[in-house]
Amino acid sequence: MTLLDHLGGTTRPHVHGEVPGPRSAELLERQSRRESNARVYPRHLPIAIDEAAGSFVRDLDGNVFIDFLTGAGVLSLGHNHPELVAAVTDQLGRLTHALDFPTPAKDTFTTAQLSMLPVGMRDRMRLHFCGPTGANAVDAALKLCKTATGRGDVVSFQGGFHGTTHAAMALTGVVANKSPVANGVPGVHFFPYSYCSRCPLGLQPDLCATNCIGLLEKSLRDPNGGIPLPAAVVLEMVQGEGGVIPAHPDFVRRLRALTRALDIPLVVDEVQTGCGRTGTWFAFEQYDIEPDVIIASKALSGIGAPVSIIIYDERLDTWAPGAHTGTFRGNQLAFAAGAQTVRIVQRDGVLANVRARGEQLGRLLEDLRGHPWVREIRGRGLMWGIELADPLDGSSAGALAKAVQARALRQGLILELGGRDDCVVRMLPPLNVTAAVIREACAILLNAFEQCTSPSPGALAVLS
Repeated sequence: MTLLDHLGGTTRPHVHGEVPGPRSAELLERQSRRESNARVYPRHLPIAIDEAAGSFVRDLDGNVFIDFLTGAGVLSLGHNHPELVAAVTDQLGRLTHALDFPTPAKDTFTTAQLSMLPVGMRDRMRLHFCGPTGANAVDAALKLCKTATGRGDVVSFQGGFHGTTHAAMALTGVVANKSPVANGVPGVHFFPYSYCSRCPLGLQPDLCATNCIGLLEKSLRDPNGGIPLPAAVVLEMVQGEGGVIPAHPDFVRRLRALTRALDIPLVVDEVQTGCGRTGTWFAFEQYDIEPDVIIASKALSGIGAPVSIIIYDERLDTWAPGAHTGTFRGNQLAFAAGAQTVRIVQRDGVLANVRARGEQLGRLLEDLRGHPWVREIRGRGLMWGIELADPLDGSSAGALAKAVQARALRQGLILELGGRDDCVVRMLPPLNVTAAVIREACAILLNAFEQCTSPSPGALAVLS
């Protein structure tokens, strides 16, 4: 019996016995002996996945979970969308790999991606196909901007995450990732991000965004500021791994005005926020700006087939042939699926569903607002986070977040963590998730949270 047969239209997960069960535990143990110590997800979500469909996965022990991780946002239309499977299957018999040669699949994919840009940007933007990961596209964006401007320094923001390759890691705020790796990429300058509920400057929320950009502006305009005019400013519209932190609108608009005035390319990292995740195809559209470079990857194929691109203003296209190459930048399967994903998004009103389900999710989480352990609930579209903090001293409650994640898993819901000390419980549902699945998932989350904070906040028992 397939997972779809098992579900039979139900929206309920099914977990029996311990998690992990014996068959999952066997594979997890074998994995721990044979794979790198750098593996992450199975440490906090101890299951071995056997099959998946839509918003659900089934492990080797027959447990069925609602998946609100979706490959870290890669599976925008859920697992194994039948039309994407058909597109990939058809392409598989035609052509799978073609380097950077033009092909019908690539041409259709390119047309589809450009069609999703705001009208005023479509005719002046170019695409570059990168290696298969978002981090490789980050590297490409840096090389493009450095080549075009002749400058070497880069401005990034505290709390941001741009990947774990050597250059992308240099832009990432997480110090723990960088500490073991000596001689990191130089010339990166970090500035405060508009994390207004925990203002990095210690100001009131209504002053935070203005003063964050004010500090950057003074530093860049000051001849004694110590920072040469940079080749690029790199920004996430919503910090994902940083804890689902949407940038303040004034922060973004003032940043765009500053970078334009100083002729600094503004690079928006839409690896996680792109392809509809926040309710518009790209998150920057909600801020009424036009960036110079867009980085996209993760959900471009909609089915998890790897592909990454940068889309940039043609005036920056000054690099030489071969300036950024990659053997696997011609993934025809990803192109076929990605073009079909755009067609489905447009045909089925997926972006409207993202907005509607995001509003529903926000309403269902209202019961947590005001709870002593909840600092803030944040979200855009179907990208949500609940930040937890100790009510006594305001410190990050990472232990509670891990407890909620573990409890939710045992009740049939897969969640992710993020933010400082992993204190943010994160949700990345499929963009075509139904209202019924959202209700079921939120009921599990609220129940897990209640169990982990009862009978009183001081009685928190961290689950093993």
